[in-house]
Amino acid sequence: MKLRIIHETQYDYQPVVETAQHMAYLQPLNRVGQQRLHHQLKVLPQPSTMNETIDVYGNARHYLDLQTPHRQLQVLSISEVTTQPSTLPTSTVSWEDVRERLRYQAGAPFDAASEFVFASPMVPRQSEFADYARPSFTPGGGLQTCAVDLMNRMFVDFTYESHSTEVNTPALQALTQRKGVCQDFAHILIACLRSLGLAARYVSGYLLTLPAPGCIKLRGSDASHAWASVYVPDLSVGQRWVDLDPTNDRAGWPSPGEDYVTLALGRDFSDVSPLRGVIHGGASHTLKVGVTVEPI
Repeated sequence: MKLRIIHETQYDYQPVVETAQHMAYLQPLNRVGQQRLHHQLKVLPQPSTMNETIDVYGNARHYLDLQTPHRQLQVLSISEVTTQPSTLPTSTVSWEDVRERLRYQAGAPFDAASEFVFASPMVPRQSEFADYARPSFTPGGGLQTCAVDLMNRMFVDFTYESHSTEVNTPALQALTQRKGVCQDFAHILIACLRSLGLAARYVSGYLLTLPAPGCIKLRGSDASHAWASVYVPDLSVGQRWVDLDPTNDRAGWPSPGEDYVTLALGRDFSDVSPLRGVIHGGASHTLKVGVTVEPI
């Protein structure tokens, strides 16, 4: 599938912003099952510096340094990618065996996935998450089967409700109220897995949506998306992270489906926020975001 993604961000400030530095995670990854054909990042006002670097997780990020006073910041990201159909590999390893493999043992070989077992800024390891996950993780159960069951349960138990949470809403609060948005559901699923001693990471990206029959798709009517990924070490080297989308009850490798586009991978949202930064001035602001994902 060939897709175009247009991601528009606009900040309006009051009073004027004198200087600003931002970090953008808006360039889709090149990875198995996804090829980036084109990416363009336009910023107004023109940054005095715009550098692309690769972070510790292999994500492309752009540093923006704005030295021109401004009342409005516009960031336009245009990308084109091709994606491939997804599969769900066959795995038999038990979740207890994986937990033991990831547990620290002096002198044992280091497994890079073990970093994703620990708590992170937006994903705590708390007993409430383990309690919710435990009915899915029966003794001797296959890790992948148990993780997919947990995703299935979340899809039934939780309600997607816009504006029911904010970007910094704690995962435990979203778990308690049983509603939220894709970011919350990804954080909850990751917290459940980590609280059982398993490795899970956060995936930011996009999902192609289609308008209702007879309707025209409006530009900017989509949104960025988020889901989780669980480490399954008995799969072949390139397949060991299986993606789980509790918002839509879809699982697969290298993504939940070919209609998904992966932007970045991290411990949680705080690692891969599409745009974040520091400003001098601009005591108040309004934010407008529009996303369009379309087949080409």
